[in-house]
Amino acid sequence: MAAEEINITLKKTTLQGNLAIPKNPKGLVIFSHGSGSSRFSPRNNFVTDILQSRRMGTLLFDLLTEQEDSLYQNRFDIHKLTARLIQTTQWIHQSVSISKLPLGYFGASTGAASALRAAAFFGNSINAVVSRGGRPDLALDELDQVKAPTLLLVGGLDTEVIWLNQKAYDRLDCPKKMEIVAGASHLFEEPGKLETVAESAGDWFDTWFKKAKEHV
Repeated sequence: MAAEEINITLKKTTLQGNLAIPKNPKGLVIFSHGSGSSRFSPRNNFVTDILQSRRMGTLLFDLLTEQEDSLYQNRFDIHKLTARLIQTTQWIHQSVSISKLPLGYFGASTGAASALRAAAFFGNSINAVVSRGGRPDLALDELDQVKAPTLLLVGGLDTEVIWLNQKAYDRLDCPKKMEIVAGASHLFEEPGKLETVAESAGDWFDTWFKKAKEHV
């Protein structure tokens, strides 16, 4: 399905996003991309296509404006990126047509740290988190506050990131799972590996979005 280009109007800036809501959506997945990436990330767009085919809404957006992104240090400012994700989530809470949907975060690379920090901020308001090749260790101080069920997906060839994810996994105090995708490198570029990630993420969101609706 075609995504709608939207403006996300925050207090001090306006961000660009692509929002896709299928009929009778199970929930909405908000993407938090890694450093130097954007809403046009081919990997994240591949994942959104699969989630949308499973009747999940998706929001891909730029956490930084073009001007902000031109400053290299902003791309690694986890505090700033987390604040943007929090403000965008609050913007969704105020959007009548989608405000009642169960919410999930999909974080890639350093974006996983922002997703987990934002999940810690919102508590039970976020229903699920998925990290793809993420750096959840960059959110270590907040991990014990995360209530959202969290899935950590790591490539089997990405040895250093496996160790960093295990460190974060041990700190999490919520429903959790760590899945090693055999034969996959950091970007899951090998044939079929990104599809494995997307389907695992879809299963995770499906499970926890259903549980969220049962408790409404």
